[in-house]
Formats: sequence, structure tokens, C-alpha cells
Amino acid sequence: MTETQIMGITLTDAAAREIRNIIGQQELDATAVRLRVGVKGGGCSGFSYILDLTENQKDTDEEWDQHGIKVICDPKSLLYLNGTTVDFKDEIMGRGFVFNNPNATSSCGCGSSFSV
Repeated sequence: MTETQIMGITLTDAAAREIRNIIGQQELDATAVRLRVGVKGGGCSGFSYILDLTENQKDTDEEWDQHGIKVICDPKSLLYLNGTTVDFKDEIMGRGFVFNNPNATSSCGCGSSFSV
């Protein structure tokens, strides 16, 4: 087993709770849906985070179970996200998912993009 497979991506309790809420609100099949976590080029810092609920999974995707949520990530994105924690904040200044990425050398002010 490689280091990549050992670390993966972690969801906090708060993030998992919010994802379950979204799955329920959208009346998705909780047994079939996966949370895709990834990155794409762009954003103010070079890379943007991707969070998507999907039933489509590729053979090459890595998969973890976090708090009963199936989390998937493609191998390229995992190079940039390995060891990342996804949290959910609900505060006066706003609510949303927050990425704590140990691989990011800098992040933008909004927290939705980063550079390595």
C-alpha cells in the first residue's frame, strides 16, 4: 500500500453531517452517491477545489469511507490533496466547506483556490 492510499482525504464530522443533509435535501440515493473531491486548474491561486456529489466512479478513482460517506478522488488530484481535511463552517461571516490542505503553499482569500 502506498503512502497516498494510507493518508487520503479526511472529512470532519461537521462536513459529513452537511453532506448527509444535502443528500437528503436533494433526495439522492445515499447508497449510490459518492462525494468526489478533486482539483482543477484555475482560480486566483492556480488550482480550484472540486466537491461534487455523483454516482459516477472511474476504475482509477481512490475511494475511502468517512463517517458513512464514500469519498472518491482521481489519482492526479490526489497528488495535490493527499492529507487534506475537508471541514464545514457555519459562522456569522458565512457558511461553506473549508479545505485544510498541507500541500498548499498559498491560498486565496476566499479559500477556494490554492497553489503548490
